[in-house]
Amino acid sequence: MSASDKAGNGGRWRGLVLPAAAILLWWALARAGVVNSALLVSPAKVAETGLDQILTGKLWRALGASLAREFTGFLIGTAAGLLLGALLGLSRWFNRLAGPSFNTFKQISLFAWIPLISVWFGLGDTAKVVFLSLAALVPVVVNTCDGIRGTPESLLEVARVYGYSRAQTFFHVVLPAAAPAIFTGIYLALIYSWLATIGAEYLLVAGVGIGNLLIEGSEHFQMDLVIFGMIVVGVVGWLMNALTRRLEQRFARLRGAAQ
Repeated sequence: MSASDKAGNGGRWRGLVLPAAAILLWWALARAGVVNSALLVSPAKVAETGLDQILTGKLWRALGASLAREFTGFLIGTAAGLLLGALLGLSRWFNRLAGPSFNTFKQISLFAWIPLISVWFGLGDTAKVVFLSLAALVPVVVNTCDGIRGTPESLLEVARVYGYSRAQTFFHVVLPAAAPAIFTGIYLALIYSWLATIGAEYLLVAGVGIGNLLIEGSEHFQMDLVIFGMIVVGVVGWLMNALTRRLEQRFARLRGAAQ
C-alpha cells in the first residue's frame, strides 16, 4: 500500500473520531444521570427504539413515503429549472423579460410559500411535492444560467469559425462548458429538496414520513424516537451527498476521457 493510500485511509477514519466522541459523551451523561433521563435518553434506548421501528416496518413506510416525495419534487423542480435556466442563459430577450421576476422570486424564503401552497393544494402529498419542486428549482436555474452565460468567448469564436449551427454550438460547445455548473445545481437541488422534505412534513402534517415520525415522538415526549429520526435524516442526507459526489467524479472522468 502506497503512502498516499495510507493517508487517504487515515483521513477517512479520522472522520469517525468526532461522532464516536459525541456518542461516548452522550452515553456517559445518560449513565451518570447528569441530564434528566426524559430529555436525554441513553444510546441503548435509541438503538432499541430504532430496532423496533425497523422490525415492525414503520421506518421503511415512513422513509419510503419521504423519499418518494423527495425524488418526485426533485425531478419536477430539476426539469423545470434546466429549461428555465437554459432560456435565461441562451436568450437575452427572455432574460430581460423574465430575469427580474425570477431574481425577485428567488429572494422569497421557501417557507413563506407554505400558507399559499396549503390553501391552493391542501396538506397532502401534492402540496408537499409542489413545495419540494420549488426547493429544487432555484439552484438549478441559477447554476444552469450562470454556466451557460459563462461559456468562454474563445470557444464560441471557434464554433463560429467552423460554421457551427446554433444547435451544434449548444450541444458541442456551450453544454460541455456549462456541465460542471449544471451538475452543481442538480447536486444542490437534491440536497435542498431532502431538507425541504422534512420541513414540509413538519408544516404540512397530513400523511406518513420521517418528519411525521419526529412529530409523533415530540408529541408523545418520546425523545428516543425523536433522536432516532434525526439520525435517520442525517444518514440519508449523507448517503445522498456521497452518491452525488461519486457520480460527479465519474462524470468528470468520462468527460475528461472524451476530450
